[in-house]
Amino acid sequence: MDPKLEKLKERVALAHLGGGQKRIDKQHQKKKLTARERINYLLDEGSFEETGVLVTHRTTDFGMDKEIYFGDGVVTGYGTINGRLVYVYAQDFTVFGGALSETHAEKICKVMDLAMKVGAPVIGLNDSGGARIQEGVKSLGGYADIFFRNVQASGVVPQISAIMGPCAGGAVYSPAMTDFTIMVEQTSYMFVTGPNVVKTVTNEEVTAEELGGATTHAMKSGVAHKTSTNDVACLEDVKKLLSYLPQSNKEIPEKLPFDLRDEVRDVLTDIIPDNPNKPYDMHDVINGIIDEDSFYEIHKDYAENIIVGFARLGGRSIGIIANQPMFLAGVLGVKSSRKAARFVRFCDSFNIPMLVLEDVPGFLPGTDQEWNGIIVHGAKLLYAFSEATVPRVTVITRKAYGGAYDVMNSKHIGADFNYAWPTAEIAVMGAKGASEIIFRREIMASDDPAKKLAEKETEYADKFANPYRAARRGFIDEVILPKNTRRKLIKTFAMLEKKIVESPKKKHGNIPL
Repeated sequence: MDPKLEKLKERVALAHLGGGQKRIDKQHQKKKLTARERINYLLDEGSFEETGVLVTHRTTDFGMDKEIYFGDGVVTGYGTINGRLVYVYAQDFTVFGGALSETHAEKICKVMDLAMKVGAPVIGLNDSGGARIQEGVKSLGGYADIFFRNVQASGVVPQISAIMGPCAGGAVYSPAMTDFTIMVEQTSYMFVTGPNVVKTVTNEEVTAEELGGATTHAMKSGVAHKTSTNDVACLEDVKKLLSYLPQSNKEIPEKLPFDLRDEVRDVLTDIIPDNPNKPYDMHDVINGIIDEDSFYEIHKDYAENIIVGFARLGGRSIGIIANQPMFLAGVLGVKSSRKAARFVRFCDSFNIPMLVLEDVPGFLPGTDQEWNGIIVHGAKLLYAFSEATVPRVTVITRKAYGGAYDVMNSKHIGADFNYAWPTAEIAVMGAKGASEIIFRREIMASDDPAKKLAEKETEYADKFANPYRAARRGFIDEVILPKNTRRKLIKTFAMLEKKIVESPKKKHGNIPL
């Protein structure tokens, strides 16, 4: 073989070995795939085209000139997932623990720049100990270069982060600015400062898993949108999530073939209990409306009083925002408002129509909520819905009380269609509370206050705890039978498909952060 060809072959082979076989074996012992194995599993077979395979770092300090690895700890390039172009980078933990260097960052920036120019999703497979300390400020500058591109790409192309190992210090801010973060249970963690620093500063004893593991971020902080049991499951989650999304903000999600036939769903008829205070599972309503087995829930374990996720309806990709009566009666709180607002803004950024299923008794009261800013967090959701220009449809299944009625995609803030089931109750507050205020003097003057309160409660409920007053005003477009909901929504979203809204010209709004 020609010596020049042999030299190229040797270098590419070394690049594919990363940090060497011993470190690859160690990665496998931790039940983790290598960077190249992850990319090969994620992308369609034979579709990956690598960029920067022979890149090396430029550092000579601290003996680094004697440790040279082709690729410099990150595998970058492009390929396809189910035939769709994507750009991908995977940090290689076998090379300096995946630590980010100046050239490592340049490789990532290149695929991000290409993604924005071409209009295709960016997927980051994170497995890194953080900045490469031997490079000092150069590695920090590399992180900032990536952060800047995360912001420029936001709302332009979908960005998905898979945390498949450590992600600490400055490294956490790039995933935080992407659209979705998926963490692998037991083998990944995210935190700004590690357990040792926490102990030094606050004297708290905490493990890496407790401080920033997948479960912690899925349930407590909301940093993780989803968790996966292992690397393979995580990559499958990335593929499934991508199937609901368009390539960029200039496109709409792919519509699957669908024939509208008999779409009546009798199962929806008996979901709402006769007792208005009895909970039910909103997942039953969702599953009764959408295409079979198409719901992909986001933030499942965080702020469970609201449900968000993607589904298909008549083959179309839609975003669902639904109050969950099974948890805190479905009230809006600090966490649930923030969770829903983030999801609403993503759907609007990428032309994904939204379906709101409403059963909300109001905002969660209490000092904890007020002191943690329920006013401004609730305003985030209000702002997100008001700003959204994609097709927006609301179905009120039961309660729609107070300011929460306004916030949950009401007609007044730009919803295209608002439907209600006959079980809907649209009022300023519940019948009991309203009666205690309106008829207070009459009740107190009665010989039997309890009986009088019950009478007035029934009177108020008959007058206001129904959808018909709102329908008379045009705030509700139609009161529909539950069993006809799916058919009605398929037709409504099809009709709204070409919707265009021209927003006032401005640099950007000032969302209540």
